[in-house]
Amino acid sequence: MVTVLKNSKKKTLENEKSHVESPDRRRTLSMLRNIGVAAHIDAGKTTVTERILFYTGRLYRTGEVHEGTAKMDWMAQEQERGITITSAATTCFWREHQINIVDTPGHVDFTAEVERSLRVLDGVIAVFCAVGGVQSQTETIWRQANRYRVPGIAFINKMDRQGADFEKTIIEIKQKLGASPIQIQLPIGSAENFSGVVDLIEMKTLEFDPSEQGARIITKPIPTNMAAAAEHARLNLIEAVADVDEGLLDAFLESHDISPEDLRAGLRRAVLQRKLLPVLCGSALKNMAIQPLLDAVVNYLPAPSDIPPAEGRDLKTDETIAIETGDSEPLSALAFKVMSDPFMGRMVFVRVYSGTLRKGQVIFNPRIGKRERPGRLLEMHADEHVDVDALYSGEIGVLTGVKELSTGDTICTEHRKFVFEQIRFPEPVVAMAIEPKTQADRDPMLEALQGVCDEDPSFRVSKDPDTGQTIINGMGELHLEIIVDRLLRENKVRANVGTPMVAYRETISGTSAASHVFEREIGSKRHYAEVSVEVSPRDRGVGNKIELNIPNHSLPREFQCAIQAGIEDALATGVLAGNPLIDILVRVESTEHDPTCSTEIAFRAASAMALREAASSAIPLLLEPVMAVDIVVPDEFVGDVIADINSRRGKVKDMQVDTSAQFIHAEVPLGELFGYATAIRSLTKGRASYSMEPVLFDTVPESVKDKILSR
Repeated sequence: MVTVLKNSKKKTLENEKSHVESPDRRRTLSMLRNIGVAAHIDAGKTTVTERILFYTGRLYRTGEVHEGTAKMDWMAQEQERGITITSAATTCFWREHQINIVDTPGHVDFTAEVERSLRVLDGVIAVFCAVGGVQSQTETIWRQANRYRVPGIAFINKMDRQGADFEKTIIEIKQKLGASPIQIQLPIGSAENFSGVVDLIEMKTLEFDPSEQGARIITKPIPTNMAAAAEHARLNLIEAVADVDEGLLDAFLESHDISPEDLRAGLRRAVLQRKLLPVLCGSALKNMAIQPLLDAVVNYLPAPSDIPPAEGRDLKTDETIAIETGDSEPLSALAFKVMSDPFMGRMVFVRVYSGTLRKGQVIFNPRIGKRERPGRLLEMHADEHVDVDALYSGEIGVLTGVKELSTGDTICTEHRKFVFEQIRFPEPVVAMAIEPKTQADRDPMLEALQGVCDEDPSFRVSKDPDTGQTIINGMGELHLEIIVDRLLRENKVRANVGTPMVAYRETISGTSAASHVFEREIGSKRHYAEVSVEVSPRDRGVGNKIELNIPNHSLPREFQCAIQAGIEDALATGVLAGNPLIDILVRVESTEHDPTCSTEIAFRAASAMALREAASSAIPLLLEPVMAVDIVVPDEFVGDVIADINSRRGKVKDMQVDTSAQFIHAEVPLGELFGYATAIRSLTKGRASYSMEPVLFDTVPESVKDKILSR
């Protein structure tokens, strides 16, 4: 018997608006999913998202990345290059569940977009290429998801491509990601023979009618030649769930089988606890197996009410507090993205964790201690929007008209002042000089650069202390190239740009203390302050930390803020070559002030000078960014590629052999990799491919350090 299923009725934006504003929040909260779609570049995640929007009725025709028509890739640069650059948000509905989706970039240069998205999401669809398997950026994304304890499901895409290997990809997920993948589908064939999937929960075959763009699902019995494999895979699935779910284990021991309903419920509990990773497969480009992926989102990924309460730090007691989900709770939200729109102005994306944010309501920003009133509340669909009257707990939306709310800021009430943990962003690794073409162009250029900093926390602007040049810093050559293109195209900035260069950092390897007295007369007014600090190294990669070991009542609050600002000033410019100082603990041990003449200017200057003096005598080190480089190379060129890596001060960390090629994983200083694309093309006659991502900052060898510092 053949059963035909049709996709759900399509909804318009206005219908969805009324659904979002439904007062029945108990039902809505449990039927809400905040998810991300993440993957290595070219694994097909934007195509997956486009098909999700098509089958849920959000789009009435499918957009294609390779044609530049993908709805979620709305920026001109995204459409021209066929890559995702910013995280785009949208809302759709499936089986009466509201799904808020964030499509994230896959290119390593835009990893900050992934970081801030995963910080506010409850679940993630990890998309893998059935040919490429687990690639470098996939590992980075998985580490980010682990950091925020985000449950996930895996979708092995591109099963229709030559070389697709479902089993190999699952093995790599287990070995490289340390996850516990469990198949809930089996592919029927692969490459040109891929025709559908076997559903191991219901034990049936699903095929997708190409004449209706896959919208018609045809269910059939499992093919005879796959029956034994399907039974074995289902038994593995039951055992895997029973191993982590005692209730299911008892039922299995009694009957030696589990109903589909019980199996789904047990698997959901295991996913919410991040004990299992359900694995599905399909081909988004060929419109195959997207509806079962949507079912898995609803069945297995958490609602906001399923996740543990978010935690914040109470500003009065300095204790950790739990933020319970619920519309009647005090308002709490996190700003995770800022975007500038030529028509809407400054737009801030927020995740509401508790309470209800209503139109016209005043919000409080504890970072600056100020209140603001948003102009409009919006629900986003890529670059389109719908006005809403309220954002409820668990929802993601956009605020307009807020001038000082920035990425990572907490929104709370004045009666319950607290802050969420800050979103962490990686240090920039590539720098480039940018100068206005004329003096009249300087102010517009600096204003545009400040706007980019506001939107992109992984982008920094600094000034070379020796030449006075403006230096822009980013996560890679492509990152800076895109920013420069946007400056020239969107902001009409007239500027000249230099060639990319390495963004070095500095740190210390010893402990040292210093005091500085600032005493000066400026404009007939005397300024006085004395600050003593101690500096010591922290573990690599954890960032800087400033501790004011002085009683709150002994120094006015404005002077404490000035000390903090002075230390941050000094950390921005190192003692060896003016590079930012990282991974340092700064303790302010004591201060002296005179009520008659101490000023904020004096404390800011004294703290900055004390830190510089302490850092100078704490055995400063120069650090360089090191890249993890993954290379796929035919066997006959392996020796030449490894020799070239060694000549670039690189280290081969791992090698894997495949049928026709070898996979080389190496770590190489970024300064040795400029022009690598041309070099490896020449070495391998164009037959090798590679990808790279920042992995750490490491100490520059003395022989190389002298050359760098003498430039």
